[in-house]
Amino acid sequence: MVSVVQNVAIDCADAYALARFWSEVTGRPLDAADRPGDPEVQVTLAEGGPALYFHQVPEAKTVKNRLHLCLRPETTREQEVERLLGIGATLVADRREADGAGWAVLADPEGNEFCVLRSASDRAA
Repeated sequence: MVSVVQNVAIDCADAYALARFWSEVTGRPLDAADRPGDPEVQVTLAEGGPALYFHQVPEAKTVKNRLHLCLRPETTREQEVERLLGIGATLVADRREADGAGWAVLADPEGNEFCVLRSASDRAA
């Protein structure tokens, strides 16, 4: 017997706003029932698959994440980093190397860190 990952829960100050950001990051829609002001909002990543579940909490984020998402873009890593910066992410640490290896550490609008890895086309080049 095994357990199946239902969702990845993310504490936040504004569940709807942060879910909208991640909806744009992943290209996946918010749950149809979710509305602005809702304290719980989710973005389903794949049909029947796990969701990003945003839960409003009163306390602010204060330390580095103990768990984070790593994204593998469909475009190049550089194009994806620029796109994400354009929709509200911030660059936390640049771990990209001159030979093309490495990753970029970004944060979402509430400071949750995530990584952007090399794409399949980056890795093939």
